[in-house]
Amino acid sequence: MLQINPVKAFNDNYLWVFHHPDERSACVVDPGDAKPVLEYLAANNLTLTAILVTHHHADHIGGVNDLLSRYNVPVYGPASARIPQVTHSLKESDQIDVIGINFKVLEVPGHTLEHIAYYAPAAANLNPPVLFCGDTLFAAGCGRMFEGTPPMMHGSLQKLASLPLDTKVFCTHEYTLSNLKFATAVMPGNANLQKRIHDEKSKRDQDLPTLPSSIELELETNPFLRCSDSQVITSANSHAKTEQQDPATIFGILRRWKDNF
Repeated sequence: MLQINPVKAFNDNYLWVFHHPDERSACVVDPGDAKPVLEYLAANNLTLTAILVTHHHADHIGGVNDLLSRYNVPVYGPASARIPQVTHSLKESDQIDVIGINFKVLEVPGHTLEHIAYYAPAAANLNPPVLFCGDTLFAAGCGRMFEGTPPMMHGSLQKLASLPLDTKVFCTHEYTLSNLKFATAVMPGNANLQKRIHDEKSKRDQDLPTLPSSIELELETNPFLRCSDSQVITSANSHAKTEQQDPATIFGILRRWKDNF
């Protein structure tokens, strides 16, 4: 069973470090800050083996150079001039093996144009499946569209939504409670959402992460994955004073609404 641990950074980032129990080789996903990663590695007697990057934003790559100054390891990420540290450029359907875990690469543009995610299906040494999705899919939300379009981002989210229901979703920000407030405005009658609010508030009251989530939970409670749902369509149209039905268009309305929520 893979051990995946959140390393807190900045105000609300999680830098995910993963390794096999009783083994010393570890990998980190989106190390925006080297210091907490180095502290975690030292405290747990771990050695960095690889770095995985989803996109170029500073809070995801800001610690890469410092880590490389201490560990000579491969850096996996999208082909982007904005991430010159990448040693292994990745594209859709590429597969990589790190510490015995096979990851499939998914291109998920929208937040940024070159954004990728890493998906590891269930295997003998990994059960259930795992998804590192950067800033594309959040717990009960999604990332802002800094570079993409609504159809692009909606398509990326639908790609992730099609993964197995038990897939564990490791995104990179503790935005869950604020996302749930917006989800309630969009889906006030969703019983699953009300239960989730109770559960996630309980975790935060204990200073515990609300992550990982799961694809099943996101399909039940994340309005950005429910753009074909009648209640979501009604709420979006009521907010925008339109009569739209196209899911990508509904997504665009929701994202603009959330940007100013």
